[in-house]
Amino acid sequence: MMDRTFLIYGANGYTGELITRFAADRGLKPIIAGRREAAIKPIAEKFGFEYRVFSLDETEKIDAALSEVAMVLHCAGPFSLTAKAMGEACLRTKTHYTDITGEIAVFEACAAADQRAKDASIMVMPGVGFDVVPTDCLARHLKDRLPSATELSLAFYGMGRISHGTQATMTMNVGRGGAVRRDGKIMHVPAAWRTREIDFGEVKKTGVTIPWGDVATAFYSTGIPNIEVFTVVPPSAFKMMKMSRYLGWLLAMGPFQRYLLGKIPPGGPTDEERAKGRTLLWGEARDPEGNRVETRMQAPEGYTVTAVAALNIAEKILAGNFTPGYQTPAKAYGADLILEIDGVTRLDVS
Repeated sequence: MMDRTFLIYGANGYTGELITRFAADRGLKPIIAGRREAAIKPIAEKFGFEYRVFSLDETEKIDAALSEVAMVLHCAGPFSLTAKAMGEACLRTKTHYTDITGEIAVFEACAAADQRAKDASIMVMPGVGFDVVPTDCLARHLKDRLPSATELSLAFYGMGRISHGTQATMTMNVGRGGAVRRDGKIMHVPAAWRTREIDFGEVKKTGVTIPWGDVATAFYSTGIPNIEVFTVVPPSAFKMMKMSRYLGWLLAMGPFQRYLLGKIPPGGPTDEERAKGRTLLWGEARDPEGNRVETRMQAPEGYTVTAVAALNIAEKILAGNFTPGYQTPAKAYGADLILEIDGVTRLDVS
């Protein structure tokens, strides 16, 4: 039997609202929450859900809301600004914590809270959406195929539009460069540090390294000490990434940040755009003896994956299927977790 219900915080954002809608379609009854009643109440009334209104600096209100639920699905980013407050509240109230972040710093902060989460008998699992469920499961699958692997490369090619919130997070991180993992340690590198040709099966594309969440999470999921993540970007974005090596300090300044954030269009892809969108994924693992394995995956559009994956994991937690402490999706639920989503296929190439 499911243990109580869960709270979706940030249900009025693009992804939070999509998850709320999918939850209603499943017959789930989450409590939804956010900072502004004017934004949350109409969504709650539309789906017949209870709602709460509080900001993340209102400790008493947060704790009261969390005392009503077994877990939180935190959807209000940028998570570098919001995850700590919600995470600390979950530790105080012994409430399972999940979110949809892709930010390395958030993953590492959650990993550092591992013992505290174990002491509270709760699971802390950031990244239960597209960041990082598909790639995390791909990493675990490659490790299972080649247990001696010491090198891991992952790549994805998303064919679809991104939301306002995702673009805002990317804008706030401009100028911070990239990241890879070397010898078990996260190493900061210049933006667009490396490129390589990626064979996704139906197309070949040039991928560029990005500081994707798997630089943090894949290490915990696989133990592989050397990790790089690539994605495919338009030529204009690639130029901007390289330019940020020299002008990042300027782009990160307040006036430029406000200007860039103001240029981001609201919302995200329509239902029709999501239905048409797809994501191609690729991964490779190597060991010191020259052994190599390669796997390709296909998945639905990223926001659809986020909503379905997040709710799949929520249902597992509510049903008592969880491991206390810091967990990654594939570490807790295995490489085949992603195959529970309709439309996902996986092919071992070598």
